[in-house]
Amino acid sequence: MRILHLAPHCDEVGNGVVNVAIDLALKQREAGHAVAFVSRGGSMESMLTTNDVRHFRASIGMRRPWEIPSAMRALSSATQSFEPSIVHAHMVPGAVFARALQRSRDFRLISTVHNAPRPQATLMGLADRVIVVSGANLKSMARRGIARHKLRLVKNGPLGSPRRARVSTAMRTPVIRRPAIVTVARLFAQKGIGDLIAAFALIAASFPEWSLYLVGAGPEQERLRHQAADAGFSERIHFEGFVRDPRPYLAQADVFVLASRSDPFPLVIPEAREAGCAIIGTAVDGICEGLENGRAGLLVPPASPAALAKELARLLRDRDELAIWRERARTNLEWLKIERVVEETMAIYEEALADG
Repeated sequence: MRILHLAPHCDEVGNGVVNVAIDLALKQREAGHAVAFVSRGGSMESMLTTNDVRHFRASIGMRRPWEIPSAMRALSSATQSFEPSIVHAHMVPGAVFARALQRSRDFRLISTVHNAPRPQATLMGLADRVIVVSGANLKSMARRGIARHKLRLVKNGPLGSPRRARVSTAMRTPVIRRPAIVTVARLFAQKGIGDLIAAFALIAASFPEWSLYLVGAGPEQERLRHQAADAGFSERIHFEGFVRDPRPYLAQADVFVLASRSDPFPLVIPEAREAGCAIIGTAVDGICEGLENGRAGLLVPPASPAALAKELARLLRDRDELAIWRERARTNLEWLKIERVVEETMAIYEEALADG
């Protein structure tokens, strides 16, 4: 099979959309398929080319109207040169541009809706098949008018990611003060970092030995720093910034928290499970599914620091309870491996080609 992935970039900045696309491309090439990648480039471009995944440079994730002609020309050139049988678009502009080219090229178009569906996500329905990464997203896209016969569910599974093989040999091992609560998330409103800081402030006085580590960067960093300072426990709330591979933090975490207010299927949940963290997540979207509806981690309502603080206190005061939830997180990980994601995705490609 000849597979062409379309992504906004291939930079290693913690973007789940890009990470899933890179993982698929590398594993598909490893399986013997001819694979290429179209993006504006980035730090993982060398990883692609080293693994014999051809990279075409094009800014198809552009946002300015006057960039559309050059983006279309670049994508047209890539499809003409590579002659894919499958084009897999991981963002809306790629799906729209590829659909326009489909009239003059012989390929089947697959799209993946990675993020919480926004109004423009309905344009992903231009594809022959539309992959969603959680059951919650499948229902949302169906409500938005995407034909049910096009929708296919492939839940995220990053364990065994080929991206991790490269960075593992040069990982910085952080020294963190334990016992520790850790989150790994971009610092913006959707991820609920402010709710986590507020929850920690509610219990910090009762558990003076515990620290909170915020691993990630984002546009709300300064506001969150001020919130931490105002809470009165800033010396125990650590802003670690973006790290390429969060596994050293997860390996040292006693409790992992993801307090998102919405989240389609975060890749960090399987990674935290693999690390054996006791996990608390908000009962939204793919977090519920990644935690098997509460079997692998505790679930709390979103945007509720009081509820989050209550569950944190439950784990922090009872080491036996903490151990139970650490063991539950490590159980039943097979379905979260990258091989399952690749197998299910390839089956969708084959189905689309058979309809051709």
